[in-house]
Amino acid sequence: MSDSDIFSVDEIEEPTSPSSSIMFESLNPAQSEAVQETEGPILVLAGAGTGKTRVLTTRLAHLLQSNKAFPGEILAVTFTNKAAQEMRERVSGLLNGVPVDGWWLGTFHSLAARMLRIHANRVGLDSNYTILDSDDQIRLVKQLLDAQDIDLKKNPPKDLAHKISAWKDKGKIPSDLKPEDGNDYADGRGVEIYRIYQERLKTLNACDFGDLLLHMITIFKDPKNSDILDDYHRRFKYLLVDEYQDTNVAQYLWLRLLAKKSNNICCVGDDDQSIYGWRGAEVDNILRFEQDFPNAKMVRLEENYRSTGHILAAANGVISNNSNRLGKELFTSAGQGDKVMVRGLWDGGAEARWVCEEVESLQTKGWDLNQMAVLVRTAFQMREFEERFIQLGLSYKVIGGPRFYERREIRDALAYLRVVMQSHDDLALERIINTPKRGLGDATIQTLYTHARAKNISLYQSILDLTQTQELRPKVKSTLMKLIDDFERWKSLVSSMHHSELATTILDESGYSAMWKADKAPDAPGRLENLKELVSSMEEFESLQQFLEHIALVLDNQNNNEGSFITLMTLHGAKGLEFDAVFLPGWEDGLFPSQRSMDESGLKGLEEERRLAYVAITRARTKSYISYVANRRMYGSWVNAIPSRFIEELPKDNIDVETENGLYAPGRSEHWDSSAPQYSTNVRTASQPNEYSQSVSLDGELERGERVLHAKFGEGTIIHIDGQKLDIKFDKSGLKRVIDSFVEKI
Repeated sequence: MSDSDIFSVDEIEEPTSPSSSIMFESLNPAQSEAVQETEGPILVLAGAGTGKTRVLTTRLAHLLQSNKAFPGEILAVTFTNKAAQEMRERVSGLLNGVPVDGWWLGTFHSLAARMLRIHANRVGLDSNYTILDSDDQIRLVKQLLDAQDIDLKKNPPKDLAHKISAWKDKGKIPSDLKPEDGNDYADGRGVEIYRIYQERLKTLNACDFGDLLLHMITIFKDPKNSDILDDYHRRFKYLLVDEYQDTNVAQYLWLRLLAKKSNNICCVGDDDQSIYGWRGAEVDNILRFEQDFPNAKMVRLEENYRSTGHILAAANGVISNNSNRLGKELFTSAGQGDKVMVRGLWDGGAEARWVCEEVESLQTKGWDLNQMAVLVRTAFQMREFEERFIQLGLSYKVIGGPRFYERREIRDALAYLRVVMQSHDDLALERIINTPKRGLGDATIQTLYTHARAKNISLYQSILDLTQTQELRPKVKSTLMKLIDDFERWKSLVSSMHHSELATTILDESGYSAMWKADKAPDAPGRLENLKELVSSMEEFESLQQFLEHIALVLDNQNNNEGSFITLMTLHGAKGLEFDAVFLPGWEDGLFPSQRSMDESGLKGLEEERRLAYVAITRARTKSYISYVANRRMYGSWVNAIPSRFIEELPKDNIDVETENGLYAPGRSEHWDSSAPQYSTNVRTASQPNEYSQSVSLDGELERGERVLHAKFGEGTIIHIDGQKLDIKFDKSGLKRVIDSFVEKI
């Protein structure tokens, strides 16, 4: 395909005359303004539930109906294929069923791929190039590391593949980087391998997903290709962009280049719902829209059609504490409805019981289970709810991932425990025999199984037999002997060591925990949290055998595919969804807002966590429940939790607060009842002290900006004071919230 094919006849067709009734009467004044202001840059700041999709699709239809553009002269960009399909269907409906096939309407990557097919020769590719998926990408990186004699154990190919994708998301080609930018990868040669990787892709006539945008940016920016960008400037009179707050740098650059001539770009988004910074989204893209596009117009969509008044007021109250935002105030004509219920409970078990009691109460009143959801900050929180749902026979579904006990890391850990209890469990042993990597290939496994079948023995016994012969290569034989020695040692500890401690020992000594600690993938920390939650859950069982029997019953308890299900998912996965009743457990500092987010990104991370709280609250149509506990099992230890600062930010007139005796309630000056025990009486206390276990004296009033000393976190600077709670930026520990009585002035 040549560059001249860009203006193919079938794409510059006359717009089919639509129905005469695109009903502006159905739009509110702000929506109507966003649709009819067609010229120049415009940012439609669309709050949660304010009808942004209706605005975007009606605007596209209006451009056609008013003869301002042909279909081929509009570029409409979405983030997901689902959103693109929804837009196609809505636009077609508004235009009386006109087919929209062939229009420039799709995701960033699909539209960029379409462009690159036309101009592939400008970056050394043929138009029939192959697009690699993530597995292919990792495999190619592995080949390149092997060829450079780089140790794959110390430098996992997946880590470098993720980093290369991150560089591409920021619009960076190898020449944009300094050698030290890749110091943490490939023995310090990360940037060099990135360059070799790109060269190899050209040899293979292939590109990965990041290249689709990156190659088009490279083409557009090269003065030698000015004819191509000029052609697109002539072609696209109008650009429409959905979910602009979620764009990364590469997407932003691509859009800026395409909109440079006409400036007729309409971006729809919500800075208060930018929650994907961890995967490359840049909230600054939407915040600086008016600087990027001089004379830009901003239209705020603030009338919410989803939630009741108290729910919206609660969301407004929380998000108003962010300083880095454009600002808006959601409202509704649907009435105030019920206040947001805030409930303080003793521990995670009590929290799960309370949520289920409320769910059952709603069911007795005729509420549909399909319209209820439990939204958690992190996946490890799901276990207690899953266990409780199963006990009560409440059908549930986990969205965005497998159920807790079906997750890869949990299955692996359980496989180790199963082999310890029963050596002849071939399925369990096969699962983890080479996890983490021990250099045991398929040929070795096949040899072990061949011997096992011939002798009618287990895989474990087959290993015992063959390690006593010369059938296996010395290195393989040594590896298998060590593995057997490990299992024999762990088995000898079953009767003398508490099963939760034994599980920790097995995960550590096998190298399984270290494998995930070394993994730089975004989901690796979450997998470690899930493993710690698994170990914690074992304490309520008398023995390892009893625990494994319980897990077998849980895994066997599968819901039917018919009927109603309560939804269980993470807050990030819930964006874009809505339910009649939403339960938000685990609102404690350190859990939500996430301590890791604050440690890694400071105040920027805290503000993204607050935006996540805004998204969470606005998922509810009618009933919203928020809960926190005094004692939370986290990372293998019981800690005294402090209610989330986001709870303190909820407007008092819009919430109903209930707590168990002795617990802190928002709005009261006192905190935890000092006479109450620090830990639940039915659990073992942590062996390591938590951050509130040691008090120091305080002399005089504290002020913002003062330097203080904490017994655990060291020296830091106070950046915010909220009653007795202090937000402190510690020199070595990052941003944390602590009680004032635990610091002293320096």
